[in-house]
Amino acid sequence: MKRLTTLLLSTILISTIAAAQDSGRKIPDVAVKNLDNSSFQTSQISNDGKPIIISFWATWCSPCKRELNTIAEDFDDWVDETGVKLVAISIDDARNQAKVKPYVDTQGWEYDVYIDPNGDFKRAMNVNNVPHTFLIDGEGNIVWQHNSYAPGDEEELRELVEKLAAGESID
Repeated sequence: MKRLTTLLLSTILISTIAAAQDSGRKIPDVAVKNLDNSSFQTSQISNDGKPIIISFWATWCSPCKRELNTIAEDFDDWVDETGVKLVAISIDDARNQAKVKPYVDTQGWEYDVYIDPNGDFKRAMNVNNVPHTFLIDGEGNIVWQHNSYAPGDEEELRELVEKLAAGESID
């Protein structure tokens, strides 16, 4: 029991340190692909001082698709209330990247979608597995991140976006 408690406390401490290290970190400048296969620099991701969500996902990742599809259900309301922008970064490799555009078109996502076929942006953002979601404040600082997805996680994300949009701290 003592080992379990120590392990749990260590995990919480590491997560807290990782979140604190993100504070103030900017989006790295890496080349990714648009859905039309043209190059795009991630440093150009911006939203006129409003929050940005960056979600790493893949066509083969069921939790990723559930998260992005659940957000899509109310995303128009999110945008109307907060001005948030969502950028979905597919980590599908060269074998699967042809599946990204048809999937996105079928879902009708109103997100900016890019493909990171070589995993350069994924590595620059220290993403080990998907789904992995980042929240960026109006100044372009990474202020929060979350790995994995469970139903209801989108509500926590929405609350954080609303706080940022209102000028509040999410600490």
